Amino acid sequence: MGESESLQDSRQPNNHLCVGLLAHVDAGKTTLSEGMLYVSGAIRKMGRVDNRDTILDTDARERARGITIFSKQARLSCHGIEITLLDTPGHVDFSPEMERTLQAMDYAILLVSGTDGVQGHTRTLWSLLHRYRIPTFLFVNKMDQKRATKEDILAQLKKELDEGCLDFGAQQTGEFYEEAAICEEGALEEFLESGTLQDATLCSLIARRKVFPCYFGSALRLEGIEELLSGICHYAKPMLYPQEFGARAFKVARDAQGNRLTYLKITGGELAVKSTLAGEKVDQIRLYSGEKYELASQVVAGQVCTVTGLEKSAPGDGYGIEEGRTVPLLEPVLSYQVLPPDGCDAPRLLQKLRLLEEEEPQLHIVWDEELQEIHVQVMGEVQLEILQSLILERYGLDVKFGQGNIRYKETVADTVEGVGHFEPLRHYAEVHLVIEPGEAGSGVQLATSCSEDALSRNWQRLILTHLAEREHPGVLMGAPLTDVKITLAAGKAHLKHTEGGDFRQAAYRAVRQGLKEAECVLLEPYYRFRLEIPADAVGRAMTDIERLYGTMNPPQTDGEDAILTGTAPAATMRDYQKEVYAYTKGRGRLFCEVQGYAPCHNAQEVLEQRAYDSEQDAQNPTGSIFCAHGAGFYVPWDEVKDYMHLESVLDHGKGQEGGPSHGKSQNHDGQGAHAAPTEEEWIGTEEVDQILERASGANRKEKAFARQKPLPPKEYAAPRPKKAEVRERQEEYLLVDGYNIIFAWEDLSELAKVSIDGARGKLMDELCNYQGFRGCHLIVVFDAYRVEGHRTEISDYHNIHVVFTKEAETADQYIEKFAHEHGKKYQVTVATSDGVEQVIIRGQGCRLLSARELAQEIKRAKGEFQEAKMAPTGRAVTPLQGLMPGGGGSS
Repeated sequence: MGESESLQDSRQPNNHLCVGLLAHVDAGKTTLSEGMLYVSGAIRKMGRVDNRDTILDTDARERARGITIFSKQARLSCHGIEITLLDTPGHVDFSPEMERTLQAMDYAILLVSGTDGVQGHTRTLWSLLHRYRIPTFLFVNKMDQKRATKEDILAQLKKELDEGCLDFGAQQTGEFYEEAAICEEGALEEFLESGTLQDATLCSLIARRKVFPCYFGSALRLEGIEELLSGICHYAKPMLYPQEFGARAFKVARDAQGNRLTYLKITGGELAVKSTLAGEKVDQIRLYSGEKYELASQVVAGQVCTVTGLEKSAPGDGYGIEEGRTVPLLEPVLSYQVLPPDGCDAPRLLQKLRLLEEEEPQLHIVWDEELQEIHVQVMGEVQLEILQSLILERYGLDVKFGQGNIRYKETVADTVEGVGHFEPLRHYAEVHLVIEPGEAGSGVQLATSCSEDALSRNWQRLILTHLAEREHPGVLMGAPLTDVKITLAAGKAHLKHTEGGDFRQAAYRAVRQGLKEAECVLLEPYYRFRLEIPADAVGRAMTDIERLYGTMNPPQTDGEDAILTGTAPAATMRDYQKEVYAYTKGRGRLFCEVQGYAPCHNAQEVLEQRAYDSEQDAQNPTGSIFCAHGAGFYVPWDEVKDYMHLESVLDHGKGQEGGPSHGKSQNHDGQGAHAAPTEEEWIGTEEVDQILERASGANRKEKAFARQKPLPPKEYAAPRPKKAEVRERQEEYLLVDGYNIIFAWEDLSELAKVSIDGARGKLMDELCNYQGFRGCHLIVVFDAYRVEGHRTEISDYHNIHVVFTKEAETADQYIEKFAHEHGKKYQVTVATSDGVEQVIIRGQGCRLLSARELAQEIKRAKGEFQEAKMAPTGRAVTPLQGLMPGGGGSS
């Protein structure tokens, strides 16, 4: 983006300031924002929450409930400073919306209720402000109610938040300057020399979060607001910004006309209409104030704006010098099944929910492919109610929700080495990962200690990318892995046969294999609670907390009331509010805040209820694929290290009694294999290559969903017999007329009306599972004869082959040619309901399956697979388990 003469010099501050409002629910945040707008002259009449006429709470759901649900912005001017005021949600259920808005703030105003003091959510907000390093002013509201004195509240702020909280509303005496000076050594020297502090010194202390100015008043009575505004304009200095363009997206929404809106904070340079961000053009730049907005031709660093035209943006995305995505700290702990209304199937509803997920990423919409169910993860039941009304308003669908479940996680308690190997025919990758416990709340941290002499930098980056692109399921109950550090310790590629997707498979399998060896721990979310009850109910409350597996601090009494604080599992505290209301006759109040994850209090009970079997999770295999005699075979997780090609990086000298030593690969004949595959290992492929050359003359080029390459023979079967041996049966080929089947199956036909790509993908997924069970060569053929200049494309999609025909060639013609050339040499079956094609195919001696019969075959195969999973005799390794991993195939 080019420079402009009107661009502010990067060494000089501009006059734009972005200030955010944060508070615990019911602290009076919306009232304060109205008061600031009114006092500054931005509005002529001050709205009230109870009158439902505030300028920022414009949504009907917000006015009905009297709470802020969606972050809003307003503009005001004070003492020559242009301030963008960001109003954020105060309810704990909408904390992620608040956290995303922090990315746009230069300064923050934290409200504290003078009647309630520092609440649990107030401490959470304070921690987030510390994490994002945002200078903070405090406004203590509702001081007209005389429940606590200014001195008591200030003492609490110093104790609960920071010693740097100082009363800036009072006269600045020598005692005031002394308190500010002791916050930093340099300021103390200035005070000792002059007995005071310069305004520039105070500004610097505030900007570096050493001092936190406090103001006291009543927003409803407009008391203290003018002093707060003056203090902000005097002590909060506009930021310095570079001339290079930068911006950070902090929110995505849609206006009444359905236009997609991306909210940006400009952090450098300037942004003009028709500029390009990440390959997309900015159509409009809007400057919002409540529901109203002005159009601007450009904005400069320091401003907050809303742009249209970006269809791929997401909250947290950075542009220019801000490139990259930020990850929020707060995350949902509850999961609910979404029950579609009558007449609306789950896949169609899923598409609509994905649009809402763009606006609210913390909803985290999850599609369970096996159960064909939609699950949504939220912070609490209030957010769930808002989501329900939003779906009804936006799409006219009255959805229901199933019973809520706690969102568990898993971690490890010891350090292990995980090994993953992916070596079906003509593929090769091996990955060694060191998995060790991380700090609580750290998530999954990735690192590498692998030498670039052993594995090139590009392969290492690719492995780390694959590890970061998904949530890794644990092996206890399939819950997401967290609080671990995964270090790439070793890896191996093949000069000829390694592709990028091979390392994806090897890395995923290495994580799973390591977790199977590790001591895994089930984690559950814990709440930090504050229980306000009558003093005579303390005994009952303390007994309840112990029964709910919580821990608590000694009770604090205040006249006839008592306060209990502590932590307890979210699972046990979910319905406790109702009990509190009951035994206190409505006088008790319970406040809960997500504290984080800790070991589950009833892990064994939870695991027995879930009954998860990691070895039967076909989408997340724990074992690896090795190759011998030109064919791939599956090796269970506990035998992988007997076959691996690289030495163990955590080898403690433990050998396998009576078995091969680690680091040496052996085949099933007991003969040692080479440390890396060689050309001599790739045998028996010439015949199939010739078949495909004659059948298709394929132009193998890149396709969106798979990497193009020649159709190989079946990679996962047992090794092919030598030429001297008699072939027991002919090789089997199943050819599927893709679009014929799609429009013959009712569910795919309905899906095709919405998305033909979706229908095609779902059919291919079904055929992948079926091929894994049948073990035949499966080729699905789609028409592309109307595409001008199109040449035949052949690709692999997981374990099946996909053909798009060339121009002027239909799928029927392709299948007929294949049947004519190979129908007598191989056992060829064609799946189609086209009557004319069936007659031709029969004439070539091929077998036929109608669309209905193919559906029955797939259903039967699924049934047999389920029976095999439930069989009590030993651990059966099925083709689906070993060869159908989630997250993509080998390409």
